[in-house]
Amino acid sequence: MEHILEVKNLTKQFGDFTAVDNISFSVKEGEIVGLLGPNGAGKTTTIDMLLGLTTPTLGTINVFGLPFEEHRVKILKQMNFSAAYVNLPWRLKVWENLHIFGRLYEVEEYKQKIDTLITEFRLTALKDAITDTLSSGQLTSLYLCKAFINDPRLLLLDEPTAFLDPDVADLIRKYIKKKVKTDNMSVLFTSHNMAEVTEICDRVIFLNRGNIIAEDTPTGLAKRVKFCRVLLLFDVQRTKAVTLLKNYQYTFSFDEKEVQVDTEEENVGQLLGRLSLARLKYSQITIEKPTLEDFFLHAMRGRYEYT
Repeated sequence: MEHILEVKNLTKQFGDFTAVDNISFSVKEGEIVGLLGPNGAGKTTTIDMLLGLTTPTLGTINVFGLPFEEHRVKILKQMNFSAAYVNLPWRLKVWENLHIFGRLYEVEEYKQKIDTLITEFRLTALKDAITDTLSSGQLTSLYLCKAFINDPRLLLLDEPTAFLDPDVADLIRKYIKKKVKTDNMSVLFTSHNMAEVTEICDRVIFLNRGNIIAEDTPTGLAKRVKFCRVLLLFDVQRTKAVTLLKNYQYTFSFDEKEVQVDTEEENVGQLLGRLSLARLKYSQITIEKPTLEDFFLHAMRGRYEYT
């Protein structure tokens, strides 16, 4: 597949502070790539540089095979973005805001395209509403309408489902995946919802303190966490089970009935064997494999060796 976006040695400094530190990555045609990391990791600064809102201190950005700085207007016409922190003119009606962007992007038959998007994103009843009167979730839907108005080849989405009800967020994810499949669109996607990232992203780039610390599929990153979670429900004998786990120095937590043990998958049999030898009976057991959220938490707590 063709590389739609190529970033090499991208760096952004604000005085003595380095927000993005010499990162390189690419996005292929028809690929959804997650850009993840904690607050302050450099995600939004990276997106701002890709949009030309912030000038890189060092490094190069190529989009559609063209240097961004030299072909800025041509490139941006084929891109779009949505972010929860961006505002549209408050005093305009919903349809007026979208009409402006339809004309700015020189969209053919933009009025028809806007009507279609308003229907897709469930804003029909709000078409004539003043933007200032919309709720946070309704504004997010409006930003997404704007983001798809020109059928971009490259779409940058910064927390695109923030403030949305679960059913609307699900609709948005399905719409994004549909557009990627039908139009071969490429998407760079940030979110703090790890389940959402796992569902929608082909690949994940993990940032921390301005550096890329890991890059893999969501499943691949989850597999780097070498433990699984064992949930045991005790109707009785919970106190004795807790004592046993302390004696063997397991990592665990518990409440009135349930005990949660974190252990390497290969040691689950040993754990259950020890409980059996001690004649400790549980009424229910659940074994959960690591998730992308577990990788996130382990990386941020320093319990993951970066590779």
